[in-house]
Amino acid sequence: MTTSEYNRCVHELSDSLYRFAWKSIGEAEEAKDMVQQAFTVLWEKRAEVPPEKGKSFLFTVAYRKCMDVHRARGRTTGTERLHENALTEAPRTNELKKILQQALATLDQQSRNLVLLKDYEGYSYEEIAGMTALNTTQVKVYLHRARKSLKNYLVSKEHVI
Repeated sequence: MTTSEYNRCVHELSDSLYRFAWKSIGEAEEAKDMVQQAFTVLWEKRAEVPPEKGKSFLFTVAYRKCMDVHRARGRTTGTERLHENALTEAPRTNELKKILQQALATLDQQSRNLVLLKDYEGYSYEEIAGMTALNTTQVKVYLHRARKSLKNYLVSKEHVI
């Protein structure tokens, strides 16, 4: 990867990488740090990463860092923190976005990341499997369970859409 190809990755992918990190860990400043770290790792490995694999490489690094943050926080604390941030930082003008953020906060970290990678970022099952060290079947099963959980949350008496 040349310097200009790296700069193109920064220009094209920084927003979507930040969006993924913020939705995954729920803290804006940590998400910014995570994006910076992902681009640092890409810069250090630029000789080994072909330009067409830059996006996948960055999201793999970000996914792994999100999982590290989640493990460091502990399951309960991370979920509570994400739930609080979803209520305070989400745009207040769109009630649906708030409800979706709350629904995502009910998922465990791995399920939330899989949903974000597939449904928000548009990765294929095979690409997600490569990023997460899961096989394609596991990705499909975990996504099915996560979506079923989201559906149950969204159609519950409190959150009818």
